[in-house]
Amino acid sequence: MGKPNSLPPADHYSANYANFQTELYAQIRHEAFGEDIGQNSWLTSDEQDRFLAWLELSPGKTLLDVACRAGGPALRIAATTGCSVVGIDVHEQAVTTASSLAAQCGLAERAEFRSVDAAGPLPFSDASFDAITCIDAINHFSDRPAVIAEWARLLKVGGRLLFTDPITLTGPLTNADVAVRSSAGVYLFVPHGYDECVIAQCGLQLLVCEDVTANMAKVAEARRAARASRSAVLREIESDQAYDGQQEFLAVAARVAREGRLSRFVYVSKKLS
Repeated sequence: MGKPNSLPPADHYSANYANFQTELYAQIRHEAFGEDIGQNSWLTSDEQDRFLAWLELSPGKTLLDVACRAGGPALRIAATTGCSVVGIDVHEQAVTTASSLAAQCGLAERAEFRSVDAAGPLPFSDASFDAITCIDAINHFSDRPAVIAEWARLLKVGGRLLFTDPITLTGPLTNADVAVRSSAGVYLFVPHGYDECVIAQCGLQLLVCEDVTANMAKVAEARRAARASRSAVLREIESDQAYDGQQEFLAVAARVAREGRLSRFVYVSKKLS
């Protein structure tokens, strides 16, 4: 493998969020995920439906979605369950897009989006939420025990926490694999078993631990192929460097997931007291 075509984090995310509502990027999401629910992770609609069964959301309950990105999955949860949602993300452009989508969907009264750095203390009172989700983003927080402890503080008794960890070490990786797979910001690679230990240390009861790596491998390859078929126009929009960097990222993500060397797990836990 040659030298990774890594790109600055701001370029990686800005290209996606600046063009998120365009028909071109919507077509790519549709081809990659099967159904475009406004996601920018490895999440599919079928997978979200399975996750919802664990969250026990309903009208009158409130969900906090950490690293909500452009808000599509959170808005789908609000529409499906009748709950209220608060989404937070460090990228202001993502939050702006999410707020716009909430208004377009008629969900502005039940969906609020804020620009917040979720790596530190969060601006909410104790026991504010019935459920918290963080899809494919916990790996961007370097102090995982502190982050999960903060989420535990925000949960009501009996509340559910669901997060996916998409870069769990389950096999050998080269330095080149790691460099490409961590080319868009802070990434914390942990061995399988680490998340379970942190969940327990934070006083939460683990309910579910499930390997969902196959979904990530499938989506990564589908996204790479969907983008490759539109390479000329994407290069004009994103620049050659950014386009090549995302394509290499997706290719490596698909390969190491398919080979079982870097895996994705979903965890669901409950606050007992």
